[in-house]
Parts: sequence; structure tokens; C-alpha cells
Amino acid sequence: MQPARIYPAKPAKVYLYATCLVDMFDPDTGIDAISVLEQQSIEVVFVDKQTCCGQPAYSSGYTQESRDVAQHQMSLFPEPIPIVILSGSCGGMMVHHYPKLFAGHPIEQQALAFSQRVFEFTEFLTNVCRVKFEDKGEPTAVVVHTSCAARREMNVHHYSAHLLGQLSNVDIKKAAYEEECCGFGGTFSVRHPNISEAMVTDKTHNLINSGAIELVSADWGCMLNINGALEYQGKSFKGQHIARFLAKRTHADGGAS
Repeated sequence: MQPARIYPAKPAKVYLYATCLVDMFDPDTGIDAISVLEQQSIEVVFVDKQTCCGQPAYSSGYTQESRDVAQHQMSLFPEPIPIVILSGSCGGMMVHHYPKLFAGHPIEQQALAFSQRVFEFTEFLTNVCRVKFEDKGEPTAVVVHTSCAARREMNVHHYSAHLLGQLSNVDIKKAAYEEECCGFGGTFSVRHPNISEAMVTDKTHNLINSGAIELVSADWGCMLNINGALEYQGKSFKGQHIARFLAKRTHADGGAS
């Protein structure tokens, strides 16, 4: 059984796990996340050789393959410092499923110790840094999409709401059926494209109808799916990772436009 979640004091240094999707599709979000963390006087270490966390293989039933990927990832972060990750679903894989993946394995205790060092980005800012943001942006209205995996396993929706709620010029809008999946689901969108398309169509309509000007999410997998659907529909509405949004609102150095 995994121990209860324990939050450490704010550290002087962390690793950043950007995720493969951020690395491939939106590396500026990784730069923005580093800027926000450095704004909290934290040194950020980025390991170049990091890749996928192993979740796609794991959720598709390829246990040994996902174990091989996970074991390699764990070897890349040897210092006993927190690992801040830019995806709630990848965070859930590392925090909750790595210990299951290595149950009864010779490195079971290593996997368990590793899992306790992993924190999703908004979780880390809220419960470890205990940030108090000063909003330096113009008035805007924002709607948040939280991946269903991040919501269930990492409570990311609470942390996103907490952080955005600190921004005095940000009006947070609610979308209908906000807890429902966008249809991405990793390999689900490939295996069941018609169902996925119907789900993301409903999701985009609800997000647009919220009355928000901007869309943010803490999970770039969902954002990739939603933004692709919005572009296909010819909409100018487009989402961004919450790290980028926070960097802009707080004028963290390096915030990309």
C-alpha cells in the first residue's frame, strides 16, 4: 500500500519532467514552467534524455515494455529532490502506477520512493511552494479543462482553481459537463476515432459556450486534442498550458508570447 501523500518544505532545487508531448509540440511551455519555478527562487534541472513515462504502453496492456520505460526514466533522476511534472495524467502514472508496476519486483522500494518525489506542476505550486501570485495582466475570462485522469488521480482541478483564483483580473468561467473526458485518452483517440471526435466536439462546444476569452489546461495531451478540433472547426479560440498562462500573468522572465 502506498503511504499517504506528504508534502515537503519548498526545496532549493527540482527536476522538471516536461513530458514527451510538451517536448515535441510546445517546448515554450516547458520554458514558461521553468520561469515560474525560478520566480519562486527554485533552481530547475532539466534532464535531456527524459522521454515518455510509459503510460501508453501500460494502459494498452504492455506491462513489461512499460516497466522497461519506467525503469529507465527513474534512473535519470538520481538526486533526492522533487520531480515536477507538466501533466496530471503522467503524474498519475508515476505516483500511483509505478508502485503497482514494480510490485514484487527487486526495485519495488526504489519505485515507491521515486513515486513520492513526483508532483504535478499546479500541485507543487499550491502545496509545496504555497505561492501567492500577483496578477499583472489585463482583465480576462478563463475556462479550465482538466483531464479526467488528472482529475481522478491527482486532484488537479482543485489546484488549478486555487492558482487562478489568486489572479485578481481573471474571471473564471465554468463549462457545462466540465468533468467529462475530451476524447483524447492517449491511444483511445487512435483506436476509436469516431467516438473520440464526437466527444471532443461536445467538449469544444461547451468550452466556447462558457463565455470565456481564454482556455487553459494543466495537461497538454488534452490541449493537443482540443486545439486540433477547434482548428478543424475554424475557431479562433485556442487553449494553452496553465504554465504559460501563469508566466504571462505574473511576468515571469522567459514567458513566451
